[in-house]
Amino acid sequence: MRNSEIKKLTVNDFIEILGEEPQPEGLFVYISEKNEEIPFTFPFKSPDYSLVHIISGSIKLRVNLISKTLSKNETISLSPKNVIQILEMSTDLQFININFSTDFILESFLSKTGVEAFDYFTVSNTPKLKLTDNEGETLLTLTKLLRHFNKLKKAVFKKEIVKNIFGTIMYSYAELFKRHYPDMKVELTRQEELAFRFWKILEENATTERTVKFYADALCVTTGHLSKTLKQLTGKTASQLIDDSVIMEARLLLENPQYSIAQIAENLNFSDQSFFGKYFKKHIGLSPSQYRNEKRK
Repeated sequence: MRNSEIKKLTVNDFIEILGEEPQPEGLFVYISEKNEEIPFTFPFKSPDYSLVHIISGSIKLRVNLISKTLSKNETISLSPKNVIQILEMSTDLQFININFSTDFILESFLSKTGVEAFDYFTVSNTPKLKLTDNEGETLLTLTKLLRHFNKLKKAVFKKEIVKNIFGTIMYSYAELFKRHYPDMKVELTRQEELAFRFWKILEENATTERTVKFYADALCVTTGHLSKTLKQLTGKTASQLIDDSVIMEARLLLENPQYSIAQIAENLNFSDQSFFGKYFKKHIGLSPSQYRNEKRK
């Protein structure tokens, strides 16, 4: 198989092929209907991660030239490393596909939990898992909830609900995976390892350190190499990810009325309230006081 034959399909490509409505960037939750035809037969790679679960019927895939047949209650995790080709689909096939980006994981999850729970996505030849009927029903219920809340246009706690349901699904799968394959070797690329190490250091220092040089020095790499690597994996530079982390913390503090804006500026290590206000407005489009007032409505 020549590289020129392998197409790259983004989430937007899948949405167009499947005739689905767009969902928020970073997470796409799909539950198929029965009797669908094979949407495409060519080999492809995706820049994102996927968890695929078979509700009924069966599908035959080629993953990195290895054929795998998935049947009812069987699940597999796929990564951007995988070259995938759909070979066969039964007429009664119904499946779940939870597709998510590295950026979604880094921003929403790994900063609070650690990479060890998700290392099954780094295995080059990921084995499939067989779930019990109860485990399969639970996964389907959780996926329906995740899809429902991810598609909501307006919900006060949508982001938190989505992260928690997504986390429950991923931790449950990680628990099953580690139970079935306790000795499976983790295979992080150098770029992935650097990104996860960066995120761990950022989580510990975002409120006090906002320069790329600080993180590059801590990781013993150049600022250019760090930003290039993170840009390739997440779509954002080191500076953008640092800003995202600071803004996330600032928003959480602003939603807590016990802190004054001056106290928040001090807690986040800004030289003064005015500088914090300009920084916040640059990224959010509202001043800290405007943002706080909007949240009170």
